[in-house]
Amino acid sequence: MKRVVQKFGGTSVGTLERIQATADIVERSVRAGIETAVVVSAMSGETNRLIGLAKALCEDANEREMDQLVSTGEQVSAALLAIELQKRGVIAHSYTGVQAGFRTDSSFSRARIMSVECDRMLERIGSGEVPILTGFQGVNEQGDVTTLGRGGSDTSAVALAIALKADVCDIFTDVDGVYTTDPRIVPAASKIDRISFEEMLEMASQGAKVLQNRSVELAMRYQMPIHLRSSFVDVPGTMVMNEDDIMERAAITGVAYNRDEAKITIKGIPDHPGIASALFGPIAEAGLNVDVIVQNVSEDGTTDITFTVPRSDYRQAMKIVQGICAEMKARDVKGDDNVAKVSVIGVGMRSHSGVASKMFATLATRGINIQMITTSEIKITVVLEEQHVNEAVKALHSAFGLDSEVIAA
Repeated sequence: MKRVVQKFGGTSVGTLERIQATADIVERSVRAGIETAVVVSAMSGETNRLIGLAKALCEDANEREMDQLVSTGEQVSAALLAIELQKRGVIAHSYTGVQAGFRTDSSFSRARIMSVECDRMLERIGSGEVPILTGFQGVNEQGDVTTLGRGGSDTSAVALAIALKADVCDIFTDVDGVYTTDPRIVPAASKIDRISFEEMLEMASQGAKVLQNRSVELAMRYQMPIHLRSSFVDVPGTMVMNEDDIMERAAITGVAYNRDEAKITIKGIPDHPGIASALFGPIAEAGLNVDVIVQNVSEDGTTDITFTVPRSDYRQAMKIVQGICAEMKARDVKGDDNVAKVSVIGVGMRSHSGVASKMFATLATRGINIQMITTSEIKITVVLEEQHVNEAVKALHSAFGLDSEVIAA
């Protein structure tokens, strides 16, 4: 018998009408003889409402109490969906992450799943029940409720699908799949029918906020196929799957961008072993993520380092860097929070040459200056002024032949 985990985001359970529409999808799956488990997010806007209540009382609320608070949102949508399904004669019960056996570490608000003790859920689904789990949450060794961070319900769903040995994890949202780029910028963007885990991970990390990065990483590690689809329209979505299951395709699968960027440049640092560690160690200890890094060594025995951080971390990162560079006697520290990243991504890059030159030439003909470049086996990313993002995305999307109706495997 086929087994599936279905995950529904906040917009899919945002109102009673949407909960009823979601129940239609779950009921169809059950009536078709498919063993079905469900993971839900909080109703759209509920998590922000709860955070707002806490901040009205205390701007710097205790993280443990915040997890206790925001975890209640998912319990509401899970119970309401169970009630609607029960009304229709479908055997369904709601469970919290704790009851479902999601064990995490103790990093409140950003916990990581350590294990899923799913014997109870296996028993329930095997008996014909539809277990409806609260996404985004678990429990640590001390018995405290923890949450997985924004978008954590995607990770909950993938983890459950792996634990239950499901055939696929269906992620239902308000979009009908992954597109070659943001359709709001390029109306000619096309839906991708199949995309590899690695491509999806790069797309997500470079700004395509369709799936949470951690959920894709987990799915890739355990080879769990994800079907990203819409709960609003009944059409095929995008399958995220093993690269080996996708036939040869064009060099570039998509163009992604991220406006949430800031750049920091340190000039004239004495060039000797341990400099990079002394600089980036304190940044990492502060919980800040560094992305693109470029280093240039000068003949005078000094080095220049430029790197990017999320714009929300810019001020904190600058403060840390200025303190370190004062001790290092660096010549200068400059920052710029008016930059963005644009990336071209595709597994076909491994077997196609000339991608970088075409990308750079396309931007050059439009007078767009590249400030930084970083590459991986299936991605080329440039940092440029934020004002050029839309023009760059449109130009690259067209240059790599992505302005078509369907990008198929």
